[in-house]
Amino acid sequence: MARIIRLTPRLSNQIAAGEVVERPASVVKELLENSLDAAASQLDVEVEQGGVKLVRVRDNGSGVTEEDLPLTIARHATSKIHELADLEGVATLGFRGEALASISSVARLSLTSSADDSGAGWCVQAEGRDMEAALVPAAHPRGTTVEVRDLFFNTPARRKFLRTERTEFSHLEEVIKRLALSHFAVGFNLRHNQKTIHALKPARTEAEQDRRVASLCGPKFIENAVRVDTGAAGLRLWGWLGLPTISRSQADLQYFFVNGRSVRDKVVNHAVRQAYQDVMYHGRHAAFVLYLELDPRGVDVNVHPTKHEVRFRESRQVHDFLFRSLHRAIAELTPADTLAVGAAPAGQPLSPAALAGATAAAGQEGNGGGNAWSGAGAQARLPLAAQRPRQVAETMRAYADFHPAAGSAPLPAMAETTDDEVPPLGYAVAQLHGIYILAQNQQGLVVVDMHAAHERITYERLKQSWDSERVRSQPLLVPLSMAVSSGEADCAEHQQPALEKLGFVLERMGPETLLVREIPALLRHADVESLVRDLLSDLQAQGQSDRIEQSINGLLSSMACHGSVRANRPLTLPEMNALLRDMERTERSGQCNHGRPTWTQLSLAELDKLFLRGR
Repeated sequence: MARIIRLTPRLSNQIAAGEVVERPASVVKELLENSLDAAASQLDVEVEQGGVKLVRVRDNGSGVTEEDLPLTIARHATSKIHELADLEGVATLGFRGEALASISSVARLSLTSSADDSGAGWCVQAEGRDMEAALVPAAHPRGTTVEVRDLFFNTPARRKFLRTERTEFSHLEEVIKRLALSHFAVGFNLRHNQKTIHALKPARTEAEQDRRVASLCGPKFIENAVRVDTGAAGLRLWGWLGLPTISRSQADLQYFFVNGRSVRDKVVNHAVRQAYQDVMYHGRHAAFVLYLELDPRGVDVNVHPTKHEVRFRESRQVHDFLFRSLHRAIAELTPADTLAVGAAPAGQPLSPAALAGATAAAGQEGNGGGNAWSGAGAQARLPLAAQRPRQVAETMRAYADFHPAAGSAPLPAMAETTDDEVPPLGYAVAQLHGIYILAQNQQGLVVVDMHAAHERITYERLKQSWDSERVRSQPLLVPLSMAVSSGEADCAEHQQPALEKLGFVLERMGPETLLVREIPALLRHADVESLVRDLLSDLQAQGQSDRIEQSINGLLSSMACHGSVRANRPLTLPEMNALLRDMERTERSGQCNHGRPTWTQLSLAELDKLFLRGR
């Protein structure tokens, strides 16, 4: 075995650089974090060849004095912590004091700084070798400029692992994007190969912050995101929450910051996934820009060299707070909120009278022209203005037949609309091919998938009944006998308490025979045999009853799917309007319980574009 030797400072620095300096983006991250810790309000970044040839960062922060300048490139020299207790509440982005030393061991580094407004400063240089720091005078305003040239020039093995210029620059730009999203009060300029890529001014008002987020995350995100701001028990969560309708195939638009630090944390990711699970289509990923603020002593940032990962002192409390806050924010989104988030409708809004006239015309054309409209009937020929005095009574009668509510939450009150009010989803015009409801609102045309919408309404009512333990059963006039496997019969017998809580009463009549005596009153029109088989299948897959509570939403989702109105069922206008009004009051009504959208809006501008109007 070889003898133990002490590593040279140069080699130890290069080993440390392997942890801190992975690519040009790592260099930019360390330099910008130092500038932000120095209270800079303006950061200018210039790079060449993706940052491999040159990275220049200039700030207007507090600067470094002549006495401290040589220590900037020394290992483990920092002004941010002084004793072990300081690690328990790190409030700065950097604190280890090894970034510049590591960078200088694998590149040619020059640091110029001034700590006052005299215009005179000092410069220190290092070129990848063990050397005494040489100071030379230099003209420089208050602040610091760091130049890093020829990255990995003395470690060719590391340089071979760099990607193309375009790839390296995309990683570098992502670093600046994250820092710009976490520090709105700071201006950022980025130039690549003498070309300006970003010129972000400080954003202090909400409107300016919206513009910065739109410029970095895309205008579509900000048009389909809602602001959240909530707090509890010393925790605060705020930011932008993307609507489920702009879910993405990759998790590439997820930014989460803890006390201004961009992190990737398992606790956070799990809480976000749980909050979106009821409205997100399988395989899709949510989009968000969120900020968590808490006492620095409640989070440990010293668990990873690059500080991408953190550890919460009370991880369960943080998880529950994030889940509850996001779950509530998503649940409270209504069609009115969704329409308000989107772009404002072009042109003048339609008046209720105009809506009424258009509805009447559509009903007359649909009945007389033989088109593929159904469910209009005599009601469609009545203008909405004429329907309004008796709208409540008709809608409630239609509602009782269309959406049975025995054993569920009581029917919501149907507020009568005035002449100056148009509901967010408007008024039904017709039904298309027995699948879609066409409605007219102030913005234009609303298209509703009636099965998906009714499925969400039924699902939410089942969840409310389950939470209040008021799922009422309805005895069958003639009990249903079912032939099942012995495993399914055993499962029904073993899981009888869980089935009764779901509103089912099953009796085993033989080794492979079940008798269905009672079903949930809410689902009295459902296909009972098919529903029972699906439930038994789910119960068998989930195992013992202690796991049922964890998957109860999945079971209720299956029940809701069976209990919802099917395609090709003709609906009258009052029935369609009843469904629209219920959607406006139901949580998460924008998506069915499988994550599919339930409705979409076509504005007048979009419709005009289809027909080249106004050109």
